[in-house]
Amino acid sequence: MMRNLLYKEFRLAIHPFFSILPILTGALMLIPQWVFFLVPLYFCFMTVPNLFGAYKAGNDLGFSVLLPVRGRDIVKARIVSFCILELLQIASAVVFAILNRVLYHTENLFFNLNPAFFGIVFVLFGVFNLLLFPLFYKTAYKFGAPVIISTIVVVLLATLVELLVVFNGSFRNLMEKSPTAELMTLLAGIVVFVLATIGAFQISARMFEHVDV
Repeated sequence: MMRNLLYKEFRLAIHPFFSILPILTGALMLIPQWVFFLVPLYFCFMTVPNLFGAYKAGNDLGFSVLLPVRGRDIVKARIVSFCILELLQIASAVVFAILNRVLYHTENLFFNLNPAFFGIVFVLFGVFNLLLFPLFYKTAYKFGAPVIISTIVVVLLATLVELLVVFNGSFRNLMEKSPTAELMTLLAGIVVFVLATIGAFQISARMFEHVDV
C-alpha cells in the first residue's frame, strides 16, 4: 500500500521538476567562499512552498481521503516523499561539494564542506520536519504559517552555526580540524534526522485523525 501511495505522490502530486531541482541548486556548491548552508535550505525556500501550493490547487487531500487507505498512511507517504527529496538534495550537494574541494583546494571563510557540515544539514532537515508536519497537520490545509515558522527556525540555526565557525576558534577547530569530530557530527546528525522525522510522523498522524476533511 505504501508503495502505491508513494507512486501517487511522485506521479500525480510532485512535478518531476522537483526531482531535478536538487541538481540545479546543488551546483551552487561550486561558488567559491560562499555560505553553503543556503544550498540545502533552498529546499525549504523553494520546493516546500511550491509543493504545498500544488497539493492545495489540485485538491490532493480530497483525492487521498477517498482512497481505501488509513489516514496515517496518507501522512506517512507525504513525509516519506519529502524525505526522499531531502536526501536527493543532500546527495546532490555532496557530489558538488567534492567537486568544490577538488577544484579549489582552499579553506572556506564560512563552514568548510566536510562530514560535519552535512551532519548539521541532517539536523536542519530533521528540525524542519519536526516543525513543519505537525504544524501543517493541525488543519491539513493551511500551509503558510507552518512553512514560514519551520523555515525561520532552521535559518536561525544555520546562521548560529556559521557565526560560531567565524567567531569561535575552538568550535571551528572542532568542526574542521578533527576528522573524528567531523564523522561523529555526521553520524549524530543522521540519528537526529531519523528520530525527528519519526517523531514528526507520530505527532502528525495523531493530529490528522482529528481533522475534519
